[in-house]
Amino acid sequence: MILAVPYENGDIFQHFGHTEFFKLYEIENGAVQNSRIVPTLGSGHGALAGVLQALGAEAIICGGIGMGARNALSQAGIRVFAGVSGSADKAADAYAAGRLEYDPDANCDHHEHHEGDCGHDHCAEHHCEGN
Repeated sequence: MILAVPYENGDIFQHFGHTEFFKLYEIENGAVQNSRIVPTLGSGHGALAGVLQALGAEAIICGGIGMGARNALSQAGIRVFAGVSGSADKAADAYAAGRLEYDPDANCDHHEHHEGDCGHDHCAEHHCEGN
């Protein structure tokens, strides 16, 4: 399966719609087998779902993502694991092993965010399962 991560300088780029590169990971048997970096060629929010679909991505790990992009990815059959930061390679390894921690409610709405408060009563630590 192909996992995509918005990528900049080794880390997960935090603004999905503005990413200039994706790092694609080929995952088999619970481990990353191969990876490569591809440019987005200036595609914006909605077009990125089509770019990822054409690249064969089945899932994406990202930081902030708006509802429009999230919906476009969902319609393209791409699973979204949002609210992740730090090393792209470490996140891909954690995903492959079935232990990625993410926030299913992570949103990028261009408003100020308060640390530790997403505004939902059901905020909790989540883990991806069943890659």
